[in-house]
Amino acid sequence: MKVLFVCVENSNRSQMAEAFARILGGSNVEAFSAGSKPSGVVNPKAIASMQEIGYDLTTHKSKSLADIPNVHFDFVATMGCGDSCENVSGSKKVDWPIPDPKHLDPEQFGEVRDQVREQVRLQLQKMGISTIIGG
Repeated sequence: MKVLFVCVENSNRSQMAEAFARILGGSNVEAFSAGSKPSGVVNPKAIASMQEIGYDLTTHKSKSLADIPNVHFDFVATMGCGDSCENVSGSKKVDWPIPDPKHLDPEQFGEVRDQVREQVRLQLQKMGISTIIGG
């Protein structure tokens, strides 16, 4: 299954969603993320928040939609990018109303991280992908 997560800057929500899809879906998922207006960097707050749960987000790069493979995705989740995400090809597209945690304190950022994890977990289950326990 190919999944794509798109937000505005590709520095917080979509990066974490990509990571959770890899963690929870394992080899059953090819996960990608991108931004409609990428910042060029992964937010240090996102890196710190994911380190709290044992994932190294420093291996990720902020990317634009032009940087991802030109393929048909089985699932696309958008988060705040509106009309600029309309040209992405996907069998199922959903807009997740997850707030941008960019300016939140670490505790609130962690709450958004956990919300992203839960959305990814639920979507993978809906797609028939068994999620890895503890992810």
